Amino acid sequence: MATTVFKKTPVLTDTIMHYCPGCGHGIVHRLVAEVLEELGVADKAIGVVPVGCAVFGYKYFNIDVMEAAHGRAPAVATGIKRVHPNNVVFTYQGDGDLASIGAAEIVHAAHRGEKITTIFINNAIYGMTGGQMAPTTLVGQKTTTSPYGRDKDHCGSPIRIAEMLATIEGSAYIERVAVNNTANIIKAKKAIKKAFETQIERKGFSLIEVLSNCPTNWGMSAVESMEWLEQNMIPYYPLGVKKEV
Repeated sequence: MATTVFKKTPVLTDTIMHYCPGCGHGIVHRLVAEVLEELGVADKAIGVVPVGCAVFGYKYFNIDVMEAAHGRAPAVATGIKRVHPNNVVFTYQGDGDLASIGAAEIVHAAHRGEKITTIFINNAIYGMTGGQMAPTTLVGQKTTTSPYGRDKDHCGSPIRIAEMLATIEGSAYIERVAVNNTANIIKAKKAIKKAFETQIERKGFSLIEVLSNCPTNWGMSAVESMEWLEQNMIPYYPLGVKKEV
């Protein structure tokens, strides 16, 4: 008789995801869904997704999901959480969204100590809109709007969101993880779970920055992109807990 050793969490729907082959979004979706199931809060979870690769989150998560304008997910999540304080509310945002047009929103949500959780995908590029340079694009990295590589003198250095938010009094738990190999994926799940527990315990704002890959816009194979992340992103964006109260 066959024994089931693994099955997909029911917090994910059966909809086929639109993400490019090798993209890390699918991995992070699964981690978030598994954590919500394990914590027993899926029935009261509410996600907020803005413009970006994850805009179709409502198709993939078997929970209530609200769409928000570009960069405004933290503001929408704030309103939802304040009206429904017993619900578990999270935003799922990319770096082109959160670190650029949404920078003020995330800073002030953290400053107010909003009891929400943000899953922040950092793949160092604008994914959905064509591979333009993002605030997180590395110096020298080529994109459609920096074909010769990001110039530090012209564009400044890439912004380290986790470190910045860790300085804010209202933030309670900030950690940076990666999903480029099995060991890091396991650590990422633990961090995501800790972030949701921080919200459930009403300690304050929590954010998990996830270093992920974008094979299509990086112009690499999936394997090459994972290696590039390891060799280039992690040295500039060191993994680990940045703040815990």
